[in-house]
Formats: sequence, structure tokens, C-alpha cells
Amino acid sequence: MIEQLKLRLPYLAIIILLAACSPNTAKKHRYPNQVDTSTRPIDYQVKKIFTVGDVSASNDFPAARLNNFVQVNDSTYLATISPENIPINESPWYAFKIWSETARSVYVTLQYTEHTHRYDPKVSRDGENWSRLDSLRFTVSADTTKATMQLDIGTDPIWVAAQEIQDHKRVGEWVAGFKENDFVTVGEAGVSVQGRSMYYMNISDGAYENKPTIVIMSRQHPPEVTGYLAMKAFVETLISEGGKNGFLKKYRVMIYPLMNPDGVDLGHYRHNTGGIDQNRDWARYNQPETSQVANHIVSETNMNNNEIVLGLDFHSTYRDVYYTFDESVKNRTIPGFTSEWLLRIKKGLNLDDINEQPGGIRAPTSQGWFYKQFGAEHITYEIGDETPRDFIRVKGEVSAKAMMDILLEMK
Repeated sequence: MIEQLKLRLPYLAIIILLAACSPNTAKKHRYPNQVDTSTRPIDYQVKKIFTVGDVSASNDFPAARLNNFVQVNDSTYLATISPENIPINESPWYAFKIWSETARSVYVTLQYTEHTHRYDPKVSRDGENWSRLDSLRFTVSADTTKATMQLDIGTDPIWVAAQEIQDHKRVGEWVAGFKENDFVTVGEAGVSVQGRSMYYMNISDGAYENKPTIVIMSRQHPPEVTGYLAMKAFVETLISEGGKNGFLKKYRVMIYPLMNPDGVDLGHYRHNTGGIDQNRDWARYNQPETSQVANHIVSETNMNNNEIVLGLDFHSTYRDVYYTFDESVKNRTIPGFTSEWLLRIKKGLNLDDINEQPGGIRAPTSQGWFYKQFGAEHITYEIGDETPRDFIRVKGEVSAKAMMDILLEMK
């Protein structure tokens, strides 16, 4: 990893320098609630295997977070979980492997040093297939600063995580799976500070030029896996259906599926290696990841004479919600789209409430940036932490089909 980083840092520096000199760069903006996104230090975990008697736990893999592991008594162990820095959003991520020399049942207590418990544990035998730990095997303390789980362990490690692990490698494998698809071009929008690829996908049937364009993002915040799962279903539906219904003949779709690759692989709560929430960096682009993607979007669309009509940023929170623009945000590219889209999603999923939360442009988030930079419509598409995974997939599919239908009718 160190050698790879040494090789890629000059490349990263060149990209940033060229972007600064190019006319195809993102404008800088001001917002009522400005945020200082200057780089701040973070605390790196010590990657290791913790061995206590015949029980071992490891954080030595991508997306892991386990700051310490000690024995409390014959059957109970304490796992310390700390953020990369503070202050930080209360998204206490954890992920570790645990095993024993002999088959036994143990209790593992998660001890949060700064925050309270949020994510119910998911377990896996192989790191790929996950299930939610039985609620009868999991309790949260009255003050919610601790959470205890009962695990049956043996010589083969069990993976335990706040959410299913979707690290840089796994996202890359998903992206690479479309290389042979006639509608998809895959590439790199830049590289992270630690040298990880900023994956990029372009979807179009035929040439890109002069097509109205939709931009999709995901994983600005590392733990927000459910939003990423919805994005996957959404994009897969665009690819499978968009060639049949003519959508990709008329529209171009640009996708950035992993906006914070370093934060994801480092097991961060919220921030990148610069100690910053990237979704507050859409004013001055102080963080290299935000800067490279913003400039990539501007350069690509200028070069191909594309009008960006819609931005979608997939996130996760405590429950499903759509953050939209309210009536104070005027003259958007596709007026009337959002209300019609949410209505069709509501009908398609037979929901009583779509949970829309409209607002103005106050902070330097991607939502405000798409309007300030392009005058484009934007929806922040949030999925609940514990929303059933089969429903997430259906919701992504229904949402994609509804979007295509409406935009084909409008343009």
C-alpha cells in the first residue's frame, strides 16, 4: 500500500494542478451557513489481531473499526469503538472479525468513547453474505453508550459489522462487472489522498454529446451502506431498462458510486483522511476527493455540451426520507419533476407517506452545489439504517423506472 501511494501521489498532485489551471473547473460558491473544510488531523487505528486467551479479534482488513479488545470475565469481552476525530456526526461504525481456538459462546460489549449506539449488528461467515443478528442476542444499555451481543464462535472467524461491508475493492468489482456492457463506460474521476481510485461510470446509448444529463453519487459518508445498496439497484435498473425504453438514447447518466474511498476502507464514522465531512465541502473544494469529482463533472459536461438537469445523492439515515428543494429555490431545470417523481414512487410502492422534507439552500452540500453550479434539480435520497434489504432493492428499481418515464415524457 505504501509503495502504491508513493507512485500515485505525484499523479494526484498533477491532476489537482491541471484542474486549477483549466477553464473547465467548478465555480466556488457561498452559502448562508458556511463550513470550514480545511484539513484536520485524524487518529488512525492500529491494525492488529487482539488475542486474549483463546479468543482473538481483528481489525486488519478494509472497512474495519476496532480500537481495542480486552477481556472482562470468562465469557465477556469489551470492544472499544472510537471515531477518527471529533466533533463528528453520530454514526459510530464498527467492524471486526472474531474467533476462538475452541467452540464457545461469548458476549462482546461495544463501548463507544464519544457517542451512543446506532447500528444493529450484522454478521457473516464469509464477509459477503450477511444477516442481522437475532434481537434476542443483542441488548443496548439504558444510556445507549454500550451494546452487548452474544456470539457463537469457533476456529473459523465470524465477521461482525454495523452494516454489510462494501469496501473499495467490492465497489470496484461491481463497477468492473459492467465493462462489457454496450451502454456503460467505466473509468476513474481521480484518486483519493491514499491513492484509491475514484470510480466513475458513464451510461449512454451512443454518443454523449448534447444529451441532458443526470449525475448520481453515493458514499460521501462511509457507513451509509443502505443508500449505496439503493443506488446499485437504481443504476442496474437504468442499465437494464434504459436501452429498451429509449431513455439512454436521449439522456446521459454519470455515476460516482464511492465518493469517500479512504474513509470507507479506514472504517471511518463520517470523514475522509482530511478529517472533513465531504458533504460540507461543496463551496471551496478544500478536499481533493470533492475537488476532483466537481471538476470532472464540469469538464465532462462542458466538453460534451451537456445540460445537467438532475442530481441524485444517495445517503443513509435513521429512516427513509427524500430531501428536496422548497419553493424558495426558483428556476430549476425540470420544474415539476420532483413532485411527480415522488408521487409515482409512492404509488408504485403502495406507501402511505413518501416522507419528503423540502428545504432551501443553506449549507455547502452537494444538493446546494447542483443548483448553484448548474441550476439543476436535486434530491438527496436517504435510506433508513435498518430498512429491509429486499425493500431497498425494489425501491431503487421503482424509483429508476419512474424517473425514466417522467423524463421521457418531459423532454
